[in-house]
Amino acid sequence: MRLGTVLANRANLLPRVLIGIAFAAILAAARAAPPSGADSFLAPWFQSLRQPGTGISCCSIADCRQTQYRTGSDGYEALIDNKWIAVPREKVLDHTENPTGRAVVCYLPGLGVMCFVRPSET
Repeated sequence: MRLGTVLANRANLLPRVLIGIAFAAILAAARAAPPSGADSFLAPWFQSLRQPGTGISCCSIADCRQTQYRTGSDGYEALIDNKWIAVPREKVLDHTENPTGRAVVCYLPGLGVMCFVRPSET
């Protein structure tokens, strides 16, 4: 086999492997159990959350959690697994009612913050 053919086959393989890994991560997240203390009544609300700009699901009650948050000069930070994680501005869901009463962050290890919802203002 020629070297050019081998390199071309490897180059075609990489995107397929990456797509497979992403698909496996999405399936694993879909099967994940809700966090302890999750209110199943809120599951439809969590499932209705969509990423800004793409409309792709933010995930589910298994990936979204109520959290503490703070604001700084660069925007919001959410407390995830005892670490303050910066929330990308494009992941903030503006004008979204939040029935939980607290900030909500949807987060996947390896992918980061999928969505962030501030607590509803009263």
